[in-house]
Amino acid sequence: MLDILARVEARFRDLEAMMADPRVASDPRRIRDVARERKALEPVMHLSDRYRHILGRIADAELIIEDGSDRELSELAHAELEELRAREEQLAEELKFLLLPKDPNDSRDIVMEIRAGTGGEEAALFAADLFRMYQRYADEQRWRVDVLSSNPTGVGGFKEIIFAIEGDDCYGKLKFESGVHRVQRVPETEASGRIHTSAASVAVLPEAEDVDIHIEEKDLKIDVFRSSGPGGQSVNTTDSAVRVTHLPSGLVVSCQDEKSQLKNKTKALKVLRARLLDLAVREQQEKLALQRRSMVSTGDRSAKIRTYNFPQSRVTDHRIGLTLHRLDAILNGDLEELIESLRTHDREERLASQA
Repeated sequence: MLDILARVEARFRDLEAMMADPRVASDPRRIRDVARERKALEPVMHLSDRYRHILGRIADAELIIEDGSDRELSELAHAELEELRAREEQLAEELKFLLLPKDPNDSRDIVMEIRAGTGGEEAALFAADLFRMYQRYADEQRWRVDVLSSNPTGVGGFKEIIFAIEGDDCYGKLKFESGVHRVQRVPETEASGRIHTSAASVAVLPEAEDVDIHIEEKDLKIDVFRSSGPGGQSVNTTDSAVRVTHLPSGLVVSCQDEKSQLKNKTKALKVLRARLLDLAVREQQEKLALQRRSMVSTGDRSAKIRTYNFPQSRVTDHRIGLTLHRLDAILNGDLEELIESLRTHDREERLASQA
């Protein structure tokens, strides 16, 4: 453990030196990457200081016991030693978690896609509920949300909504939200009071940078068309909507939320890069057989991951068997307990696989 901590501490010092280097500070991309890595190591450094302090106190107590010249002091040292060793073991376990290999995408911003599934209009309303839930959680985290594309319905729902979230550890916190979310409730239009089950799918993609995914202009087919659906004065009057087709992969992205054709194209390319990065990562994982059985780790979007039951005010995450009876708070963005439980489970799974 001490050898590993020494390497981490050396890397942290190197990163601090880089941040003070004018050549690094003048490169926005590099200084951002260095700052992110340094920030990711800070919790390890704080815990490392506490761990070394405990080891020092253990060594002092053992010296007192070995000396044995002061009986009363030796008895106190014996009592303290038991407590210190328990604390050392606890800190060592916490450090093991923190020292697990990080997902290199965890610090990235994300593109999030929510699509209504089975359930018609009720599914579209649920998709809107999920969007508001993540938007409120993002507000709590002081992240920035930018809607890239949406297909609203006439009664406040979304057939589809795609949005970007920018902030610290976005992907690391929200990557386990990928999958099918199911809702059980009585629709407002249901006169008989019968509970309906609807669903919406969520995809969380780490945002790709130009250096990750290089897109050749010759590989793109750009179509422009008139916007449709609810909107401002320019809707249906100008060819501002953009459809981008990536010919090698067959991926298609449309964007019509902005009045400017250029802005719509920029947003569409942002979504396309994220989808291409996601595709590349998944193909690499399959080739290297790194995907584990845990749904938490694979983020299998075909699997039902969570149920929101309104009559019982219950939210159940089926991957880890966690049930919380505070649905209103969760839909208002109070996701921290769910997210941290999923992250802890993932770390435990990865730690077990290394044992």
